Amino acid sequence: MTGIAHVPNLLTGYRFLVAPLLVFCLYPGAEMWVRLVGFILYTTAAFTDLADGYIARKYQVESVLGKLMDPLADKVLVAAALVMLIPLGRMPAWVAFVILSRELIVTGLRGVAASSGLVISASKLGKWKSVIQLIALGTLMFPAGVLPIPYLHQIGLVLLYIALLLTIWSGIDYFYRFKKVYIVS
Repeated sequence: MTGIAHVPNLLTGYRFLVAPLLVFCLYPGAEMWVRLVGFILYTTAAFTDLADGYIARKYQVESVLGKLMDPLADKVLVAAALVMLIPLGRMPAWVAFVILSRELIVTGLRGVAASSGLVISASKLGKWKSVIQLIALGTLMFPAGVLPIPYLHQIGLVLLYIALLLTIWSGIDYFYRFKKVYIVS
């Protein structure tokens, strides 16, 4: 069991490692094969987001470091994808701004709550937001021309706008849960 204890943190670390590589792979003008490598790296990193928490809970190897670094790794990976999809013309900048703003606000609220000894866990709504967001970003970064998938970019945009609505909704929900817990305590 001791060998498995480090796996969740290693998976989280992988997401931190992938983020700057993703910036390189999605740079405007990059060859199609480089963008495909970026897509593969992103996809594997997105799966580690699901795997690290599952492993930590199943084997009861959750750590304070993991609880702190896991959401940060998610945000760094998503921020890298959002920022790099803008100059590729795959998504509007305002969408990235709204998503990143929500992430910063929620991270700030978590920090305030944690400094008071309060924990406001992620809701199912927030988890759905994350899953749809990860799928949308992966769909948008998939290099055009690799596979003849009609309307792939449009599908990615529809998923992104669904993720945007869930981002706003879950952010409001998080704020009200924070207010309820923080003001009552």
